[in-house]
Amino acid sequence: MSLVSPAAAEALRAWLAGQKTLKGAADNTIEAYRHDVLDFIAFMAAHSGAPQGLTALARITVSDMRAWMARTRGSDVGARSLARKLSAVKSFYRWLSAREGFEPTAVLSTRAPKFQRKLPRPLAEDAARAMIDRVELQARQDWVAARDMAVVMVLYGCGLRISEALSLTGTDLPLPPVLRITGKGGKERVVPVIPAARDAVDRYAGLCPHPLEADQPLFRGVRGGALNPRAIQKVMEQARLQLGLPASATPHAMRHSFATHLLNAGGDLRAIQELLGHASLSTTQAYTAVDTARLMQVYEASHPRATAHTKGAA
Repeated sequence: MSLVSPAAAEALRAWLAGQKTLKGAADNTIEAYRHDVLDFIAFMAAHSGAPQGLTALARITVSDMRAWMARTRGSDVGARSLARKLSAVKSFYRWLSAREGFEPTAVLSTRAPKFQRKLPRPLAEDAARAMIDRVELQARQDWVAARDMAVVMVLYGCGLRISEALSLTGTDLPLPPVLRITGKGGKERVVPVIPAARDAVDRYAGLCPHPLEADQPLFRGVRGGALNPRAIQKVMEQARLQLGLPASATPHAMRHSFATHLLNAGGDLRAIQELLGHASLSTTQAYTAVDTARLMQVYEASHPRATAHTKGAA
């Protein structure tokens, strides 16, 4: 017996198609939505003892939602993951209720569990510079050393994701003053390229023994194929161990560092949002939390009242 009626399954397909077409959701996001909503419907079918069609879905109560939340929490699902699942279900219900004309309050009024959002973990400016310099010293071949430095410079100098940096092709040579980058969900953004990043890529291109054809990847592996992101992760891992940096000093940390250092220098939050390709400003606002946390550390360490209080407590 199917847990989902053909009409409900078709509604889910239509909603997912809209998420992809109208909102530009990435394939991985669409698959996560599909899994989360189907998991929800499967629970409701077991909970009610009947397949879930459109009528049954429209009649879900607050008690049903509490039962689903309790079951999900009891399945070793963390607060962050549960909040994500609930968000997917609510998004589906907003769309479905508007289409079918029912009241979705029982679903939409369900509160997500509170959780501590993970803050980005950028490197300090001197640590970022040290990382770039040290990365170049890891390889035995000059062109590989130049390649590794060029990739890390592009991550830090342009705020790219590693997948975006490795998607550059020979047509991008020499790097222009601005790059058009296609990020998550197929969204395009314009990113300025600092001279140091352009110079690093030029140096790599001049040393690379493999022909950098227009339609082929710009950054190459030792054998000439597309560079595997693991190679950059590994070389940064070696460099961070030598520098005594934390395990969070990864390729993605260079992107975080780009954003945080721009913010510290007075960059506009919305402009940084555009440069990073964040769909929501709230994602970019995490960098203000990082900056505030650092300011509080300085305050606690240096403010006369804070130090006096610490000494008094001791």
